[in-house]
Amino acid sequence: MIKWAGWLMVLFGAAHTLGALTVEKAASHAGAWFSGALWRDDLAAMSQANSAFWLSVYSFGVPLVVVGLMVLWLDRNGITPPRFIAWVLGIWTVVGAAVLVITPWPILLAANVLLLLGIRRATRPAPGAGSVSPATK
Repeated sequence: MIKWAGWLMVLFGAAHTLGALTVEKAASHAGAWFSGALWRDDLAAMSQANSAFWLSVYSFGVPLVVVGLMVLWLDRNGITPPRFIAWVLGIWTVVGAAVLVITPWPILLAANVLLLLGIRRATRPAPGAGSVSPATK
């Protein structure tokens, strides 16, 4: 379950970033991004180039890929990811779902549920065994 959660996070983050760059054509503003055009751009009255930058390269996509890869790395090395990753991403997902109802947020919610279930399974003491590791509480 932890592995599935990590891969779903990587997929969601990568799909968001790559989709914004290609389908939404954010990459067409790359010339403006690297020419310094955004240095004095007004965030309250955002230009199309600035909006495309925040939608794609500087969105949640890349950090979510990193979190997903971190979850996979922890799992691969026999370390149970901490619960706060699933809880924080889960709360963030619910807020996003309330604001933007028609988005693929159920995929990320599924990843968070899988992560919580996987952590619970990994930290559940075997019958007759000792207590749960304090690092994963």
